[in-house]
Order: sequence, then C-alpha cells, then structure tokens
Amino acid sequence: MRREWATGAALTTTVELPLWLVVIVGVLSILAALDHLLLPSARWVMRRRLNRAIEELNTRLKLRIQPFKLAKRQSLIDQLVFDPEVIDEIEAYAKAHNITRTVAQDLARSYAREIVPSFSAYAYFGIGARLARWLCTMLYRVRLGFMDEDALKSVDPDSSVIFVINHRSNMDYVLVTYMASSSSALSYAVGEWARVWLLQSLIRSMGAYFVRRDSRDPLYRKVLARYVAMAVAGGLAQAVFPEGGLTRDGKLQKPKLGLIGYMVAGFDAKAARDAVFVPVGINYDRVLEDRLQLGVLVAKTEGGRSRYRFNARIFLAAFVRHLVLAVRGRWYRFGYACVGFGAPVSLRQYVTERGIDFRALDQAARFAEVEKLADILMAKVGAVVPVLPVALVATVLRDAGAPLSLLELKARVLTLAQRLAANGSHVHIPRGDQDYAIEVGLRMLRLRHIVNDIEGLYRINPADLLVVDYYANSITHLLVEPAAAQAAE
Repeated sequence: MRREWATGAALTTTVELPLWLVVIVGVLSILAALDHLLLPSARWVMRRRLNRAIEELNTRLKLRIQPFKLAKRQSLIDQLVFDPEVIDEIEAYAKAHNITRTVAQDLARSYAREIVPSFSAYAYFGIGARLARWLCTMLYRVRLGFMDEDALKSVDPDSSVIFVINHRSNMDYVLVTYMASSSSALSYAVGEWARVWLLQSLIRSMGAYFVRRDSRDPLYRKVLARYVAMAVAGGLAQAVFPEGGLTRDGKLQKPKLGLIGYMVAGFDAKAARDAVFVPVGINYDRVLEDRLQLGVLVAKTEGGRSRYRFNARIFLAAFVRHLVLAVRGRWYRFGYACVGFGAPVSLRQYVTERGIDFRALDQAARFAEVEKLADILMAKVGAVVPVLPVALVATVLRDAGAPLSLLELKARVLTLAQRLAANGSHVHIPRGDQDYAIEVGLRMLRLRHIVNDIEGLYRINPADLLVVDYYANSITHLLVEPAAAQAAE
C-alpha cells in the first residue's frame, strides 16, 4: 500500500489492492445488485407467466389444478409440522422414546420434507406427459376400453378425484399419466424404489409423493396420514394402487387399507368439497416384468431361489436384440395396452346412504368400514379390467389341457369372448376382427416361445406354464357368473 499526501487544502490518498480482491468485490457487488433489483422483477415476471399458463391449462383440463397443488413446498411442510394432530403425536413420540420435543419435531420435519412434493406444471405437462405418450405409443398399441362418459362428466371439477387402479406393471404410472393428461395432473404415491438421485427430483416435480410402505414408525405414519388428508381436503387429484404392489401371479390382489384409510379418515360429508373415487382397470398383452414377478412368487412359495432374476447382461442383450429387429423392420410392439374407466363413487353419497361418519368411529370400527369400502372399490376396478387377445388365448390353452389345432383354438376363443361379453366385460377386439384378435394373441405368445406350433398343433412350452397362468389370471375374476359376482360384492 502506498500513501501520498498533498499540500494545501486538497487531500488525496492512493490505495493499491490485489487484483483478485478487486474481482471478488466486483462479483459480490453485481450479485447484490441482481438480488435486490433484477431478480425480484424477474421472479414477478416468471410468476405472472406461470399463473397465465396455469389459467390456460385449467381452461383445457376437466379437473382443474387446485391451489393446494401450486402451494409453495415449504409452506406445506410448515403446515404439516404444525398440524394439531402431528403436534400431539410429536409429544407422544418424545415421551415414548425419551427424547426432547425439539428432536422429535426435527424428525417430523424430515418426514414432511421426504413426503411433500414440489409440483411443476412444466415438468408434468411439458416433460412428463409428452414422455409418457412417446413411451406408451412406442411399446404398445394403446386403447381406451370401457368408459362411463355420462357418469364421469357429472363429477364436480372442484371435487377431490381419486383414481383407484389395479397394479400390473410399473408402466401403469406412465400409461395412466398419458391417458389422463387431457383431464388433470395426477399425484401418485410412489414407493421408495424411486428415491434415487435425479429421478426423485423429477418425480417430485411431477407432483408425486414418496411412501414408506412397510414403515411402522407412528410419527411417520401420522405425518403421512395428515398430508394425505390435507391433499384430499385441498382437492388434489390423486391416483392410488390399493393392492400396494405389483401382482405376482396376475390375479387381482386383496386391497391394502393404508392410503384409502387416510383419505377417508377426516372426510366431512357436510364440507363444500366432495371426494370421488374413479375405478380404473388396466391390462396388457405383455407385462414387461412378468417373469421377474413370477420369479419372486416362486421364491416365496417354494422357499427356493428364483428362476427369474434381474440380470443387467440379459437386459442389455434383449434391448440390443429388439433394436436390431427394429432396424430390420421385424420388430413388433408388445401388443395392446388398454385402460377402462368405471362409474365414479361419491364418498359423500356413500357415507350419507350408510349413515356413517369415519371421524366419529373408533379405530376398530373405522378399520372395518374402510375395509368394506376398499373391497367395493376393488370389485369395481376388476369389473372394468379390459379383456385382451393374449389373455383370451392364454386362458383357452391353459384350460384345454392338451394341444389344440388352429380351428379348435379359434372356436374356443370365440366362445370365451362371447361368455365374457355376456357377463358385461369389455372384450377388446382389434379392428373389430375376431380372427385378427386371435392371430395377435397367438403371435405374441409364439414370438416369446411360450407357445409352440408342432405339426399344426399349438401347445404351451412346459417351462412357461406359469407365464401362461399369469396372463390367464388377469381375467379370471371376470369369469364369475354375474349373480355370484353381485352376491360377493
């Protein structure tokens, strides 16, 4: 540093500073100016554009995006942590585990951060919905099955709509997102499998929330229960899989009561907003994880080692094989994927007709009533599961117990399709051509060498009997006679 003193009244001082320090001070000054002057204006402009985009989306969507979905994530976390029921649970948890209230509250806050999503309309409609459409149409011929349009149109757009779906594949999330993207932005409960770097950020931005399905922690369960109740009260459109996980054997599973119980526990029939359950049935000509699920089933039932386990080398080899077939023009999509929508169930009407109030029931009585409701919803989901070509062919071949000629196979498939249609099931016949439907179903099974053609007779490969069972089981519940099904419901 050098100082120079001038004579007379004028006083000048020269200060020398290192160049790196001058650069740092300059950068900090620019950042301060941006933070106090430019960024607030930019945020206002972006928020205004976002609000206009959401208003435009709401004019096109049948179920509007509610303010709850657009609320700031931190505000929802604070609201959840200071919810009266959560505070009571924090006190009880602290006493039970001999820890301070502050530690228990910090744990509750960490649970809230884990659960609460961070919805982005751009991520959902700009990325997620487009990606879902591309993936679905690339892998499958996507079709809409049964749909009660008049009943669905009667649903109040401000209702809290919950799509109740059977769970056959992880593609279910993608397929339903694609099919419902013109109606609403759905919020899913996603298992811990998706909590990996980058993927979890994308999933959160699409409005999904993470769930520890097997957690027994009472504080975690209370935080989750209150978030789900807040979401229903706030009109959030949600999609749930009552079975709790993928079906292992292809059959519909008995519903688990966790999320549905949380949704109805605090429901007030006199409130302005109704909660409406929409049954959704999904079926595929080919489930991507079929052998993996069967492998888990075999390992559990026989106590042995799974024949089918995920192997990265086998997966990459299959991917390359399909890619080569596509380049050569010999690749077929994985058949049909079909979605059916049933008549909605109004929770307000349900509790009013039965004279029940979930809030006033004790734990045992509430559990029993939730179980009844879940069974009814699952039966309605099963009723709208579409019947696809592979399921028809697989059922006939399994029940035949002997090889069949093409003529015998066609005759039995047509008889089965007529029986299912008479029971009120939606049988998807591609192009309205029954012969073509049988050809499609048979081709899918033959391409995978599950069914072989030996001297004009079609028989199941003995090593793939479980695979045939898996696809036949997808429609087993529809073969019950209508009177018996009504009595069971």
